[in-house]
Parts: sequence; structure tokens; C-alpha cells
Amino acid sequence: MSFGEPWVLLFLGIIPLLYYFYRIYCKKRKEAALKFSTFSIVKEAEASATSNRTKRSTKFRAHLPFIILVIAMALIIVGLADPMIPLKRAKKGVNVVLAIDDSGSMQATDYKPTRLEAAKAAAKTLIKSLKPKDNVGIVVFESGATTACYLTPFKDKAIEKLEAIEPRTGRTAIGDGLALAIDMATSIPNKKKVVILLSDGVNNAGVVSPQEAIQFAKTNGVQVYTVGLGSEKPVVIGYDLFGNPQYAELDEQTLKKIAADTGGKYYKSVNEKTLDEIYARISGHIKREWEETSIKDWFFIATFIMLLVNIYIIYGKYRVVV
Repeated sequence: MSFGEPWVLLFLGIIPLLYYFYRIYCKKRKEAALKFSTFSIVKEAEASATSNRTKRSTKFRAHLPFIILVIAMALIIVGLADPMIPLKRAKKGVNVVLAIDDSGSMQATDYKPTRLEAAKAAAKTLIKSLKPKDNVGIVVFESGATTACYLTPFKDKAIEKLEAIEPRTGRTAIGDGLALAIDMATSIPNKKKVVILLSDGVNNAGVVSPQEAIQFAKTNGVQVYTVGLGSEKPVVIGYDLFGNPQYAELDEQTLKKIAADTGGKYYKSVNEKTLDEIYARISGHIKREWEETSIKDWFFIATFIMLLVNIYIIYGKYRVVV
């Protein structure tokens, strides 16, 4: 347990002082009572006492109101110190943003029916596996980056936006896509922030470099998982003006660095089956971190209960007569 305002606990030092003054009060009260009683009356009262157990019980009940008030005061002080215990962040959920490469190379057919459609199908599986209090958003990037779906707790809505993504013919702006995804992940505060970036190319467009996006992620505490999309054999994605084949190139080094520097993990996909498995694995790896959650209200409720008990003891059916 930790405390948001630990200095308030210093007021617990008042309790020993209260006990000290209470002892003095009891002693003086006893002396005052003896002054108004004769020795024979005191002896007679002692002789007529029922038993030692009854004496101890009556004596304890006489001090019970003070004991309860001290406990109530201690509870108030601890409550004002804002006690906190670690609870899983699952209570507040996670912001998960999917950053999907939508460049021309994603139209390659080595993944069935295409790389883009395979990526969308795998992302759909991941969205369905998220917790009810998780938010999900989608960013697509090619020569630049755009928002396909803003952060939302409604998974069906996100899936609709995902399915509406169309193939494009631009280049690959990994830095822009990651930066926009990070910005979206931080748009709803007090949640763990995760970005899942999928790309099959090399950063060759955009205004934000991958290194700048990495720094942006670290500054905002965003964890980035990266997925490299490729095949075991070279894949032709087109031909240049001279008829030379153009191959899809995967920059694994950049994707690995993004994941490593932000506390995430890099995954390599070689076909649609492994891509599905990767997204399912990532969903299980999203950790609900421990966070400090205030429980001061518990102490205030306990104080209220103790005060009610004290009122009953003083004025109720079995009240202590002093």
C-alpha cells in the first residue's frame, strides 16, 4: 500500500497523546468518585460484585466509546492520506491503435487474396479479442497517413471501418503512420497505450522519420508492436519503365528498432496463416499493467460505520452508563 499524501499520517501521532490524557481523565474521575463515597460503601459494592469476568466486561464497555472514537479518528487520518493499492489497469482498459500499411505493395497476391485483405482479416480477429473497456482505433498509411477509425470502445464500429479500407498505390511513410497512431493512442488519457504497426515495405515517404516517431512514442509512454509482412521468396510488385521487375522490400531492421526502443516486440509474417497467429498472440501479450488505485472512500465508510456503532453503544438499548 502507498499513500498519495503520506505527510497526513503524521497526525496519527495525536492518538498516543489522546490516550495519555484519557488515562489522566479516568484517574481524576476515579479520585473524585472516592471522595464522595465512604470506605464501607466501597467495600459493600465490591463484595456484591458478581464475578471478575463481569467486572472486566463492564470496565471494557466503559472504555469502549473512547476506543471507537480513537479508531474512527485513525481511519479519517489514513483516509485523508489517500491510501492506494495496486489494481490491474484492465479496470480502465487499453487504447489500442492499429497502424496498417496501405501502400501499393500491399496489393501483392502472395497472401490470399491480397496482403491488405489478409492484414484486415487478421486485424479483425484482434479487435474481436479486445476487452470490453478497451478502445480501438485504426490508422492507414502510404505516402502519408490518415485516420480510418477514431478511438472507440465499440468494436463492431471499428470492424466496419476496417472493412471499408481500400487499396492505394502510394509509397510507404512508416514514420507518418506511426506518429499519427501514437497521437491517437494518447487522445484518451488514463489508459495504457499500445500501437500495432504492420508494414511490408521500406520507409520512403512522409515528413516524419521513424526515429522521430520512436522518440514521440517514448515521450508519451506508448508501446509499439511491429509486424513485418513478407514472403519466403521475393515477390514482384511491378515493373519499371525499362521492364525490370520491382520487388517488395521489407525493412526488418527499422521495425525491430521501433519495437525494441518502445518496449514492444517484432513479429515476422510469411503468409496469411502466420499473420493470423501473430495478431492472436499480440492480443494475449497486451498487458494490463498494475496501477495505484485510491481506496480512501473505504476508510471514510468504515469511519461512518464506527461512529454509528458508537452512537448505539452510548444511547442504545445496552448503553454504557457512566
